[in-house]
Amino acid sequence: MTTENMMPKTYDVRTHGCQMNVHDSERLAGLLETAGYVDVATVPVAQRPDVADVVVFNTCAVRENADNKLYGNLGQLRPAKLRNPDMQIAVGGCMAQKDRSTIVERAPWVDVVFGTHNIGSLPALLARAAHNKRAEVEILESLETFPSTLPTRRDSAYSGWVSISVGCNNTCTFCIVPSLRGTEQDRRPGEILAEIEALVAQGVIEITLLGQNVNTYGVEFGDRLAFGKLLRACGEIEGLERVRFTSPHPAAFTDDVILAMAETPNVMPSLHMPLQSGSDTVLRQMRRSYRSARFLGILDTVREHIPDAAITTDIIVGFPGETEEDFQGTLDVVRQARFSSAFTFQYSIRPGTPAATMSDQVPKAVVQERFDRLLALQEEVSWAENRRFEGREVEVLVAPAEGRKDSETQRMSGRARDNRLVHFAVPDGSERPRPGDLVTVGVTYGAPHHLVADAAVDGGGYRVRRTQGGEAWAALQADPSHGGKPKVSLGIPAVGRPAPAPTAPACTIP
Repeated sequence: MTTENMMPKTYDVRTHGCQMNVHDSERLAGLLETAGYVDVATVPVAQRPDVADVVVFNTCAVRENADNKLYGNLGQLRPAKLRNPDMQIAVGGCMAQKDRSTIVERAPWVDVVFGTHNIGSLPALLARAAHNKRAEVEILESLETFPSTLPTRRDSAYSGWVSISVGCNNTCTFCIVPSLRGTEQDRRPGEILAEIEALVAQGVIEITLLGQNVNTYGVEFGDRLAFGKLLRACGEIEGLERVRFTSPHPAAFTDDVILAMAETPNVMPSLHMPLQSGSDTVLRQMRRSYRSARFLGILDTVREHIPDAAITTDIIVGFPGETEEDFQGTLDVVRQARFSSAFTFQYSIRPGTPAATMSDQVPKAVVQERFDRLLALQEEVSWAENRRFEGREVEVLVAPAEGRKDSETQRMSGRARDNRLVHFAVPDGSERPRPGDLVTVGVTYGAPHHLVADAAVDGGGYRVRRTQGGEAWAALQADPSHGGKPKVSLGIPAVGRPAPAPTAPACTIP
């Protein structure tokens, strides 16, 4: 697998969509590297090709105009394909699962199309397409192998994703994910904990548990308290500093999960709880099996047990049939909920969803006007919530660069325990933390979307705690051959792990 210059073939994985897709792309990168390809970004600039030998699009069908974006990107690659017929283009993810052979019909220069259930087939499909000189399309209707059994090229030395389930059993009328990802399938607790322990052994100090609905975890093996048990078990893993999860569903959220969050020190005080609408009428039309009072009741309980919890959400504006009264209901909930931030979306038709054929589609101009009002309100709320942190200290997990102006301001950036973005100053002569280290800083200003911590410059507190995450990051900088990313790690085999002693607050393996 070499060119005439004896250079390895290169790959470029381009990700669209959610955190699940980002994690899947880490698997795709691991598969390609295991097959002998190298990340095009790691090739020295002087030797780097204009376009990689293999370009993979890991697509999303949820975002607005996802198909236009995909075909626009494919069109941009057509000249490169004409210049180099041996170059290969692959399309995977939710758009591939949905459109299947349509992709090859609209873009016949695509070599491989694979779905959400068989990402492990990519290297074989690329080889088959090259041998047969034709497009290979393989879409499975159910999961072939759980993604965590595949090799992985992680993006971060100190932070990692861990899938606990795939698929979804809900039937929200605006969402196409269940038909593309399938029904929920849960991993056994022992496999999840084994993967987390393996990551910690590599230097990871923060993990995010992923699932379409993480708090329904356990439904497949009949334990409705399994997610709370899993959180508590994470608290027993030595060296694991921070645990996050996304995303829970309000209908399945239990007090046990809230207590597990409150009682487990390394589970972070942040919660992403999708509201979608504050109108009970709209929630009913969306088939969201909770109502606004139930949603606000969950937030009250969270704040009772975790007073400093930062709660974020998703909101859709302009769902079919939404009236001004319905929209006012959303504004009312936003005022009461005091979200630290919100991901807001204008409803747009997603072919294949029940909502796409509903009557009373809201005019675009009305949707835009409501959307602007919601943004203004949430901006006001976010700013007020962040101002509360002025004069307080926060612990920040340092990132390589999270701020667009970090180089201009000479600040560094990272995330507080509640996941707020923090830009902080390093005092002259003080120890400079590494990405992956923890630093305690004093907040001097709360902006609408981040915190500024210049207290150290003003004579305030500044403390650095070096961590194994920082050590892992530093080790990568000493070996530039991998482009600052960890080496490929092998997948975790799907085998059981001995159950802990009955006294330990850990998961029992069914």
